[in-house]
Amino acid sequence: MARLFALHGVDVTILITSHNATIFQKSIDLDFSRGRSIRTHLIEFPASKVGLPVGIESFNVDTPREMIPKVYMGLAILQPEIERLFKDLEADFIVTDLFYPWTADAASKLGIPRIMFHGASYLARSAAHSVEQYAPHLKAESDTDKFIIPDLPHKLEMTRLQLPDWLRSPNQYTELMRTIKESEKRSYGSLFNSFYELEGAYYEHYKKVMGTKSWGLGPVSLWANQDASDKAARGQAKAEGEEEEGWLKWLNSKPESSVLYVSFGSMNKFPYSQLVEIANALEDSGYDFLWVVRKNEGGGEEDGFLEEFEKRVKESNKGYLIWGWAPQLLILENKAIGGLVTHCGWNTVVESVNAGLPMATWPLFAEHFFNEKLVVDVLRIGVQVGAKEWRNWNEFGNEVVKREEIGNAIALMMSSGEEGVEMRKRAKALSEEAKKAIQDGGSSQNNMVELIQELKSLKLSKTQPQPSN
Repeated sequence: MARLFALHGVDVTILITSHNATIFQKSIDLDFSRGRSIRTHLIEFPASKVGLPVGIESFNVDTPREMIPKVYMGLAILQPEIERLFKDLEADFIVTDLFYPWTADAASKLGIPRIMFHGASYLARSAAHSVEQYAPHLKAESDTDKFIIPDLPHKLEMTRLQLPDWLRSPNQYTELMRTIKESEKRSYGSLFNSFYELEGAYYEHYKKVMGTKSWGLGPVSLWANQDASDKAARGQAKAEGEEEEGWLKWLNSKPESSVLYVSFGSMNKFPYSQLVEIANALEDSGYDFLWVVRKNEGGGEEDGFLEEFEKRVKESNKGYLIWGWAPQLLILENKAIGGLVTHCGWNTVVESVNAGLPMATWPLFAEHFFNEKLVVDVLRIGVQVGAKEWRNWNEFGNEVVKREEIGNAIALMMSSGEEGVEMRKRAKALSEEAKKAIQDGGSSQNNMVELIQELKSLKLSKTQPQPSN
C-alpha cells in the first residue's frame, strides 16, 4: 500500500523494525531506483528488554507460543518513539495497520489525518459488524445449525463453528476489536485491498454502517508489482536460481490450465492425519499439482510419509512439492495453473482473482470463512472443500477434511463440466475488471486520485491564514 502512494507522487516513509524490513526492502529499493520518493526508517526493536532473541520482531506459524506476548510488549515499548517520529518527520498524514489503534490519538494530537488499513475484505468486515450488532448465532439451536447473517446485501448462511472465537463469545480479542473499531471511527477513513467491481455492494454497505470514509485501492499486488523483478522480490524470496528453476521448469512443461496449485498461506500447518488426506486426494485426482508444504517440528513419521510421497510423484511427473515459502505471484500467473486450493486468506483471494483462477476454498482461521462466502456464494468463482470449523492460526484444530471431499471439490473446479466451465468464465471476467480498476479512469485509480486530492486540500487549508472575526 505504501508503494502505491509513492507511485502516485506521495513522499513516503515506512516506519519499520530492522528485521521486519528485510521482508520487503528489496521492493522498496527497486521503487527508489525508479525515481519514486519512498524509503524505510529503521527502528530498533527492544528484543533484550522483553526477553527475545535478536531478530524476533514479529510472529509466524513457527514462533514458539511463549514468545508471542513478548512481541506485543516490544511493540508497546516502541509507541513513544513512533509518536516522536510522526512529529520529527513532519508527517502530513499517517496510514497505519488496524492493530495500532493508539495512532488515532497520536494523529489527533498532531492535527493530521490518520487512515486505517484493513487487511480483510469489505464483506468480512461487514459480516463481522453484523454478527456483533445482531448476534444471530445465539439463536441457532446448535453449533452446526445454519443461521443467516442479517442486514447484508446477500443472504449468507453460516454456523457458529465457522465464526471466529471472539465473535462467538467475548474474550480479550473481542475487546481489542472493539478498541480498533472505535479508533476507526475517530480516523479520517479506511483503506482496503479491494476494488469496486469485486465487492462494490459491500463497499457501499460498509461505509454506511460504519459512518466513515473508505477507499478500495486494490488489487494492490497487481498495481505495485507490474514486472518480474517486483514479483520475485516480494516476500521471503530465495537466492536467485535456488529453487525457482525447478518448479518453473516443471510448470512450463505442462499444458495450459492443467495444473492444480495447492497452498494454505504462511501462517498455517496441518497435523499428519490431514497431510495424509491431502496427499491422497491430490494423487487420486488425476490432475498434475504443485503443492506448497510446511513441515511440523519433530516430523518423524510425517517426514517419512511426505518424502516418500514426493519421490513417488516426481517419478510419475504428476506432482511437484515446494517446501516452505513459494513465489506465489509468479506461480499464479503461469499459464499452466488451472485453479487452486486455498485457505481463503484475503491476499491470496485477490491475487487469484487477478490471475483469473477459480478456487477450491478451505478456510481455516481469522476471517477466512467470511471470505469463502464472497468467493463461493457472491462471486461464484469457487467451490467449498467442506471445512466446517474455525480454529486459531497456531492450532491444528479438531477437524480433518477427508480425501473424498477434497477430491470432489478439485474435480468440480478443474473439470470440463458446465459448472466448472462457467466458474472459470466468471473468474476470467473478474480478472479483466481487476486490470481495469487500476488503469486511468478505473475505480481504484479514481479512489486514489480522490484521496490524495483530499489530503492535499486538508494540508493547504492548514497553511492558509484563517479570516479574522
